[in-house]
Amino acid sequence: MSSSMNKVSLKTRIISYIILILFTVITIFPFIWMTYSSFKLKGAISMDPLGLPKNPTLANYQKAFKFGHMGISFLNSLIYSSISTAGAVMLSVSIGFALTKFKYRSAKIFMGFFTMGLLITVNSVITPLFIMETTIGIYNTYLGVILPYIAFGLPMAVLISCSFIRGIPNSLIEAAIIDGSTYIQIFWKIIVPISTPVIATNAVLNFLGNWNEFLMVFTLTSGQEKRSLPVTINSFAGRLVSDYGLQFSALVIGTIPMFIFYILLHDKLLAGFGEGAIKE
Repeated sequence: MSSSMNKVSLKTRIISYIILILFTVITIFPFIWMTYSSFKLKGAISMDPLGLPKNPTLANYQKAFKFGHMGISFLNSLIYSSISTAGAVMLSVSIGFALTKFKYRSAKIFMGFFTMGLLITVNSVITPLFIMETTIGIYNTYLGVILPYIAFGLPMAVLISCSFIRGIPNSLIEAAIIDGSTYIQIFWKIIVPISTPVIATNAVLNFLGNWNEFLMVFTLTSGQEKRSLPVTINSFAGRLVSDYGLQFSALVIGTIPMFIFYILLHDKLLAGFGEGAIKE
């Protein structure tokens, strides 16, 4: 009986490993293909799409920065993603502290509002958002992009923060109050240090989401000086002619920072999930 179970277990593990390996190859190969194709000229890609570059060149990257304004787009994406992520993360932790550790009746109502915020999509509000920003004069500004990014990042970040902070023992806060600490001191000296895993989790989720966002920047900005990387990369794809080498180089430039950001914070991201950051 035990030997048959071991055989079944061994077969199951072999099948599982094969599936995981195939999934990994299918997932990674497009990025590898895109990366080495970015060093090939347009003609070489058309003649041999999957082949390795015979004469590697940086011409595509030079064209991307010179004619595609990738430098300013990269800087804009960094500004949008960094500031909006920092704002959403710190607001979510402070809101989570207020909603879980302060006893007042309206806490559930506010939680309901943030939960409802998960149902609101960018497509449903992009038109009124455009009209509102044009009216108040923040259209085609950094502020006009950063504020919506923070607003759309808050609902999920608040729910994750509330789930984590709710598990922090109240005795720690009560002891700090007895020692004469103010709520602001408690927040910075107790809540924030303990919430490092959930802060990293929210930071990764928000940063990657904002870095890849297209519709809001495309609608709420005009002119290259405020465009982000996704919008600039999209402009490389013409309706009649497509320079795939240029597009691949632009995609590599836009993808590498996401890998670096994830690698730097992946340990804390796993810790945030592992310590109950998204469960009640």
